[in-house]
This record gives sequence, structure tokens and C-alpha cells, in this order.
Amino acid sequence: MFTGTHDRPQHLIADIGGTNARFALCSGPASVARIAAWPVNHFSSLREAIEHYLDECGRPEIAGAVIGIANPVLGDRIQMTNFNWSFSIEDLRRKLRLDALHVINDFTALALALPHLAENELRRVGGGASAPRTPLGVIGPGTGLGVSALIPTPHGPWLPLAAEGGHVSFAACNDLEQRLWEHARAEFGHVSMERLLSGAGLQFIHRCLSLEQGLQPQALGPADISFLAISDKDPTCRRALDAFCAILGTAASDLAVTLGARGGIYLGGGIIPKLGEYFLTSPFRARFNDKGRFSDYLSAIPVFIIDAAYPGLTGAAAYLERLEHDQITAGTDSARPGHAQRGGAQSRPAAARPDA
Repeated sequence: MFTGTHDRPQHLIADIGGTNARFALCSGPASVARIAAWPVNHFSSLREAIEHYLDECGRPEIAGAVIGIANPVLGDRIQMTNFNWSFSIEDLRRKLRLDALHVINDFTALALALPHLAENELRRVGGGASAPRTPLGVIGPGTGLGVSALIPTPHGPWLPLAAEGGHVSFAACNDLEQRLWEHARAEFGHVSMERLLSGAGLQFIHRCLSLEQGLQPQALGPADISFLAISDKDPTCRRALDAFCAILGTAASDLAVTLGARGGIYLGGGIIPKLGEYFLTSPFRARFNDKGRFSDYLSAIPVFIIDAAYPGLTGAAAYLERLEHDQITAGTDSARPGHAQRGGAQSRPAAARPDA
């Protein structure tokens, strides 16, 4: 489904996850238009998905692109962690005939979206008032587990962090989680948070709980488990989703104390926003607050569910606005991490510049 039109040349923006690819045209955060989304498994490559989108739009003139992708951006070569797409940033730029192509981590883009979200695009999950000019943390389970943050700077814009916090080591907080850790250790070796806090992680928890009860695990997808849990139609699904939300509470509170994120923790990704009222009474907030000597500190931190339809695109548009501002103030388009430019050297590591 498309929204809006533009006759003048635009930039392409994209939010590429392990399940869906979302595209739009824009010239800034206030002018995101012609939004479209498709499952990534409909296409053999990112280039094919982009070409399909541009065909659907009638082949508008595109000056450049900003792509948020669920993957570390460490140089020219991108190999997605949770899907089989891979590409060279410079090669993709040349084949699409773009003047410039910028690739950033998808949760870096989501973090950049936070200042642009309207009040009705956020749902509060407890806590007090946001402390001004303090870090904001963002975390979200979906196909994987994304993590990022915005750090305030004294006289400039927020500083987004390009992070891979979904791969921190999981630590159990009770006997059930210890058993889950043991099952995961036997299956995966290293047990990262993403092994439990993702769509596949919810399925893993459900499978473990089923086997512990002597039940044959059903072939249920994450959405099926969530539906059966929320509707109280399956007690094993309910236990699995409760455990999932409790573990997310631990991960979110760990992020909060690590960052000093008294401005708030924001929950994104493809799972939590779909849980509705259940999540507000789930074990998440109690576990978030349960930090021993730091329980009062955590209890004061607000948590928000991101309910915006396309926050990743909003963040990509915000990144584009920063690029244009930097060019005006610096008078140049210097080499940038995750960036390829016509007639210029392609730069080296990291998804976002320190001043982005």
C-alpha cells in the first residue's frame, strides 16, 4: 500500500529486517511518502526488492538512499545475520545508479526516530517522568534482538549508538531460566539474549516447556504462541510468553543501568507492539524493577512501547536530514562509514558516525 506522491527527485529510504523490507521516498522526516512493504523472502536480493519498489513507484528520479538493515555495518560488505541477503554497498550503489548510498544498522535508525515520534505513537509501561538530557535506550525482539541508544550531547544533536547488544550473554534469574539456559547451551553453545528474545527464541522457550511436561511440541510460529497465550487457550503458550516477557524485563533493565538511561527505555521490534494489553500486565515491568539495591532506580525509569507504523523509515529519514545538515555546515560530503558515493572513496567501518 502506498501513501502520498512526489513529483521532484527524492531519496530512497528503507528499513530491512529479517522478515520484512519497508521502503519509502522522502526529502526529510516530514515528507516520507509512498510507503510499501513486502516479506524479504519474496526477493532473491536487496537489489531485486529495491528495483521492484521503484517499478511500483513508476521509476522516480532518485538522488541517493539511506538503508537501515538488521546487521552490523562494518565496511563495504554486508551479510545479513538472520536472512540470506548479502551485498557490497559500492556495487549496489553503482547498479542502482545512485549518487550516494548510506547503510546503517536498523536499530540505529530506530533510535534516531525517537525524537520524531508523536505522543500517540508511544504506550507507557510504568515508571516516572523522563529525566531530561539523559540517555534513551531502545531494545526490541523480532527476527533477532536489536539494541541501540541515543546519547545527549552538550550543544548538538543526539548521538546514536550502533550496537549489537542482542548478542550479550544470557544469565538466568530463576530455576526455569536456568533450565532454559542449559537446553540452549546444549543446542547452541554460546547462549546470547537473542537465542531467547526473538521469534525463534519464543518458539525455543515453548518447545522446552512442552518437553518438560512430556508433551510433543506443536509446530507453532511466534504469532501462534502469542495468540494462544493472550487468549488463554493454551497454558504452555502462556507460560512461554510470560517467561519471554520476564527475560525481556531483565534485558531492558540491564540496558537501562548500563546506559544510565533515565530518559526512558523504548521497546520496538516486531513482537512486543502486537501483544496489546497483555504486555501491560505481563511479568515484564516487575522483572524490570527487580534489581536488588537498584530497584528504586529502575522503578523510576519510564518504559515505552513504540506503536508507530514505520519507525525505522522515520529514523532513516532523520539520518538523511542529518547528512544534508552536515553537508551544508561543512560544505562537503566527506567519507562516511557504511557509505558509498559516486566518484569518491568508499569508507570503512561502523554503522553511524560519532557526530551522526
